[in-house]
Amino acid sequence: MSLDLLIELAGGMDNICRILTPSNLVTVAVLDKHRIHTLPQDVTMTSVLGEWQLSMARGSICDEELRQVGQIIAEQQVRRAQAYLTPTASAYRPLWHISPPQGLLNDPNGFVYHQGEYHLFYQWYPYACEHKDKYWVHLTSSDLVNWDYRSVALTPSDWFDSHGAFSGHAVSQEDGLYVFYTGNIRLGENRDRQTTQCLAVSRDGRQFTKCGPVIRQLPPGVTEHIRDPKVFYANNEWVMLLGAQTTELEGRLAVYRSHNLTEWQFDGLYGDEIAQGYMWECPDTFELSGQRFFVFGPQGIKDANPHHTIGHQNRIYRMSLDEHNHPQLHEGWQLDAGFDFYAPQTAQTIDGRRVMIGWMGLPDEVDQPSCDDQWLHQLTMLREIHWEQGRLKQRPAQELLQLRQAPRSLLLNATVQDAMCKSYELTLDLQWGQELRLMVKGDQYVSLVADRAKGVLRLDRQHTDLREGDVIRELPLTSRCIALTLFADQSSLEIFINDGDKVMTARVFTSPDASGIVLLGGEVQATLYPLQAAKAPFRA
Repeated sequence: MSLDLLIELAGGMDNICRILTPSNLVTVAVLDKHRIHTLPQDVTMTSVLGEWQLSMARGSICDEELRQVGQIIAEQQVRRAQAYLTPTASAYRPLWHISPPQGLLNDPNGFVYHQGEYHLFYQWYPYACEHKDKYWVHLTSSDLVNWDYRSVALTPSDWFDSHGAFSGHAVSQEDGLYVFYTGNIRLGENRDRQTTQCLAVSRDGRQFTKCGPVIRQLPPGVTEHIRDPKVFYANNEWVMLLGAQTTELEGRLAVYRSHNLTEWQFDGLYGDEIAQGYMWECPDTFELSGQRFFVFGPQGIKDANPHHTIGHQNRIYRMSLDEHNHPQLHEGWQLDAGFDFYAPQTAQTIDGRRVMIGWMGLPDEVDQPSCDDQWLHQLTMLREIHWEQGRLKQRPAQELLQLRQAPRSLLLNATVQDAMCKSYELTLDLQWGQELRLMVKGDQYVSLVADRAKGVLRLDRQHTDLREGDVIRELPLTSRCIALTLFADQSSLEIFINDGDKVMTARVFTSPDASGIVLLGGEVQATLYPLQAAKAPFRA
C-alpha cells in the first residue's frame, strides 16, 4: 500500500496532524476521526491517549516520501500557530525580557552571531501553558536588547520530531546557519520515548530546511534520555556534546565527532569524575581568558538545606580537552543561586565578550499567575561571563545600559518609598542584620535578608502570589557587606551580588501597583534607574 492511499484513508492531508514510523510501520494521527474512510484489513486504527492513529506496514516507503508529508504538516502547524503570536494583555508581562505572546516558553536555543546579527530561538508550546510538543521561535537582534520576530522556525512535524523539536545549538558557517536539535518521539499508550539528533539549515538566516536525523541510534550504555546537542570545532574536527543518562540512571556527557557536520561517530561517555544526578541536560562549552568551561543542567541533586527542594540544577565547570577532544571536568560552581534559572546558552559578541541567557523557569512547572493571561515563563536578562584571577564573575550585559532612564537617589529606611515603576535597576550596599523589601504593597513583598546569625543572604518570596515552587533560597556569604545590583521587570527579580560573585534569579508575582521599597534595620543610600521598555518581538 502506498503512503498516498493511507493519507486518503485518513481523510486527506489537512486531517493529518502527526506522522510516525514505529517498528517498521507508518502511522498517521488524525484531527477528526469521522473523516476516516472504510479501512482495508492491512490498515489498523487505534486510539492512543485520545488521538486516533492509522497504521500500515512501511514497506518500500522511503524517507523522502515521509519528508514531503512532514513538510505539509509543518506548513499547517505554522498557519495554526500564527493565531497565537498576538500577545495577551498582562500586568505580569516584562518590559524588556523576552516572553511568549501566548502559551509556554522554555529553553533558549541556537544563540549565535551570524551574518551581521544575533540569532536566538526559544522553545514554545503555543496552545496552552503546558509542556507539550515543542516549536522553535526565531528572533534576531542587532544590539542584544531589541529583538525582532522572524518565524516559527521549527515545528514537531516529522517522523523524527513528532512530539517536539527539543533543545539545541546553532553553528554559523559561510554557507548558512546550521541548527542542531533533538527530535522527540513518543509512541503508544506508555509514551515510549525515542530520540534522534537532527539538523536544519538556513541559507538566508530566515527560512529553515530540515535535513532530518544525523544520529539515529542510541550509543551503547545510554537510555532514550539523550538530548540537546552542542556543536563546536576543536583540534581540526567538529565535536558534539549531548546530555545523557546511562542505563545505570546516572547523568553523563556523550561525545560525538565529525569532519563535515553531517556524519557523526560516537566517541564515548564522560563525566565520571564528578558524577552528579540522574540526567544531564543542555550542555554548552566555550573558552574564556584561555580557559575552557562546560555548562550543563544536572537533574536529581539533593540539597542539604530543607528550603531547597528542586532537583533541577545549573552548573558550570572548568573543562580541559586532550588532543583527541576527550573532555575532563575540574572544579565547578553553581551559576545561579536563586529559584528560576535553567538551560542557559552562551554566545560570543562581535567584540569578543561571552554573554549568557537562560530560561527563567523550571521543568514541569506549569501554574503561575501569568497563566490566567494565557502565557508562562520568560528568558533571563543577558549576562556577561568573566574569568578573573581564578574567579568566575557574572555581570549585567553592557548593552542593557541603553534602557536606563534618569537616576533617582533614594535614602532607604523603614518608611515605604514608591519606586513609581516595577521595571528598574537598583544599587545599594546591604549590611548584615538588614532586610530589604521590594515590590511592596500591604502584606505583599519579596525580601532579601542579610542574616548575620546564619551567615546567609535569604531571598524570600513567600509573601507573593506565587503558585508553585520553593519560596526561600539561602546563599552563604562571608563578605563584610553585601553589594547588590538588582534588576526588576514587572514579575521578575535578578540580583547580582558583590560585583557578580553570585547571582540569584526569581519570578515575583505581585499586584501591578506593588512598587514600594522598604529597608528594615537602618538606613542605606541607593540609586534607582527606571528601565524603559525594549522593542518587543510581538505586537498586540
